[in-house]
Amino acid sequence: MNNINQLLVQAQAAHDAADWSKVLQCVQQLILGEDSTHPEIVKNQAYLRELALSVLEMGDFQQRWEIAKVFVRLGNVAITPLIEILEDEDAEDDLRWYAVRILGNLKNPIAIASLVEFLKATEDEELKALAAAALGQIGQSAIAALSELLASVDTRVLAVRSLSYIRQPEIITPLLSVVQDPLVEIRAIAIEALSSFHDPRIPPILLNALTDVAAAVRREAVLGLSVRTDLHSSLDLVTKLQPRLDDFNLQVAQAAAVALSRIGSDEAGKHLFIVLSSPRTPIKLQIEIVRALAWMKTLSGLEYLQQAFEQLSLETLWLEIVTVLGRVSDSTLTASSTGILLSIVRSQHPAVEIVSIKSAIALSLGQLGNIEAIEPLIFLLADNNEVVRLHVVAALKNLAPEIAYQQLQQLLNNPMLTPDFRNGVTAALVEW
Repeated sequence: MNNINQLLVQAQAAHDAADWSKVLQCVQQLILGEDSTHPEIVKNQAYLRELALSVLEMGDFQQRWEIAKVFVRLGNVAITPLIEILEDEDAEDDLRWYAVRILGNLKNPIAIASLVEFLKATEDEELKALAAAALGQIGQSAIAALSELLASVDTRVLAVRSLSYIRQPEIITPLLSVVQDPLVEIRAIAIEALSSFHDPRIPPILLNALTDVAAAVRREAVLGLSVRTDLHSSLDLVTKLQPRLDDFNLQVAQAAAVALSRIGSDEAGKHLFIVLSSPRTPIKLQIEIVRALAWMKTLSGLEYLQQAFEQLSLETLWLEIVTVLGRVSDSTLTASSTGILLSIVRSQHPAVEIVSIKSAIALSLGQLGNIEAIEPLIFLLADNNEVVRLHVVAALKNLAPEIAYQQLQQLLNNPMLTPDFRNGVTAALVEW
């Protein structure tokens, strides 16, 4: 009791001296301390609220940030003065920012109503966005209020955005009402949020959105369907998604490549390969498809990559193909991936003469961990480029260091080695 009274006296003295740091300290001890439910503190709650408001209005950034936590503990007694700050157009923006944030954390029906009304009235876009986010964080209790805002053109975007933050099944019905809204932003936000739910009403909406006039909406629809691979047979998703590979918007086409890779069927791989092989396909999309074929984790996907390496003529794509082949982690496919890389090494393909390609092949073979690659890698030491040899050494060390080292030592005793090869082996042993 004496300690509480002492803190109250100290807080008042600090307030009179404009020592906001001390006021904050005293209020924190009283409200956040172990005695916060003491009758004397409860009796002085309104007074403590006024002290907290003084810190909120006059303190620096850190003091305001800390006192905001006190307001949450004060609860409903803090709502009215915070609403007054919110509605005061002459109040500084930072102060109103804190009022919005605290009201959102209070999660009280009166606080919700005040935030909704603020959304309707304010013209400050930054504060509007903050209020929308606060309502979204409140969650289920705010859904009814936000749903009412969908009726007005002025508040519909913010209401949809707020509902999208909540991610509870109750938002499905209100969001379904705006999937055909004239505004692209509203349609895109609604489609993205709806994609989070496994509700039978949603897949038809996503399929319809695949042909939306707006690229942003089409992309969200593709992304939404990409996580519903469980429906790929019943909805014939490969057929539905394949046209989006040719979408004039690159981001939509890239999203379609990822979606088809997740389905992972041979038919999906075939469509990816066709677009990859087309001379009309932008290089960025080709790179995305190369990765998608590897992500499929199927033998047919790897075979398509091998065909693409043989048919395409861009160094960038050759490099990407040998790189993704080295990232294959499925134990049932690493041998096939190793075989493809070794066939490239042994071929007369022009890519094999490029330093960056040879280096990438060496690293990929080292990553795959197949000891079948040791001998072909050692033969790459005959290359007269030091960068290639360094990559080969790194690959051998990663693959099977002891076995590789023994073979290198044995090779030095072979009188048939060419000078370049002998120099490469010697340099490798030195690097070891």
